[in-house]
Amino acid sequence: MTQQSQQNAAANLLKFISRQPIQLSRFIARGLAALVNLFKISKTASTFSLNMQIALPELSDQERKRIMAQAVRNELMAYFEFFCIWGSNNEKNLSRIHQVYGEQYFHDAMAAQKGLVLIVPHFGTWEIMNCWFAKYTQMTIMYKPVKDPAADEFVRQARSREQANLVPTDESGVRQIFKALKQGGTTVILPDHTPNTGGEMIEYFGIPLATSNLSAKLIQKTKSAALFVYAMRNENNGFDMYIEPVNARIYEGTANDGSRVIFEKLEDLIHKYPEHYHWSYKRFKANPALEDIYNRPVDEAIHMIQTVRKTAQQSESAT
Repeated sequence: MTQQSQQNAAANLLKFISRQPIQLSRFIARGLAALVNLFKISKTASTFSLNMQIALPELSDQERKRIMAQAVRNELMAYFEFFCIWGSNNEKNLSRIHQVYGEQYFHDAMAAQKGLVLIVPHFGTWEIMNCWFAKYTQMTIMYKPVKDPAADEFVRQARSREQANLVPTDESGVRQIFKALKQGGTTVILPDHTPNTGGEMIEYFGIPLATSNLSAKLIQKTKSAALFVYAMRNENNGFDMYIEPVNARIYEGTANDGSRVIFEKLEDLIHKYPEHYHWSYKRFKANPALEDIYNRPVDEAIHMIQTVRKTAQQSESAT
């Protein structure tokens, strides 16, 4: 089979999956999650477990196992839902949004015409929100092409339906976002990821991790409004959106200080709904002392975390 034939086959498979009822996608995801939770057949399961032990040490082992089983299922369901969302038109996706909590915060920010930064964590099914925001504003979004050409074209087509302006994940893209915000536009930033290179060491669950402080920089330099947004599936085969204000302290101090305000908000959300956070990301290796943490025995990994966390606490109390 030629490379072009493989790409066409992949594109057709993606389209086929995306056209299936979202209830079927959720059913398949629940089945896969049951296998992962029962047999621990995926290395991802160990990543889930370690991340939760790091972030939620106050929970008992029994409570963490219960939440982890739900989190595995919810994350797999979200990935399958993404395909359905990307493959559906905006009208269909809008019909899937049953309730928008905090909607007035968004409309007030739009009326101010000072720009808006939407802070979207890796939580729930965030892709469903784009169609709703696209009703009111054109978004300028950083986009890193998907490695598979067929998948990349599939996602780009979905973004074009939402009339989003996709910019590269480099300095030119950042400049375009700054320009859009100064003209009263809107951008979307996912704050809880590790930059490819560099980054500032900012505490996340008490662990200093290499972090991009772009969200806070954009907000502070442009004085744009900042809203924290997320979406969770409900029991009626749809989704509910949540729009929340960010503490005004985000405009104070340095960009790192602003990033800590964002992480405080995210940590509060995770403590409230730990079963909806995407725990598969190996975020805690973004520290020179923890680079190999996901390849270590659990006891050793936890000891490394405790050492780094204690050092960070001592450093903070000394300043």
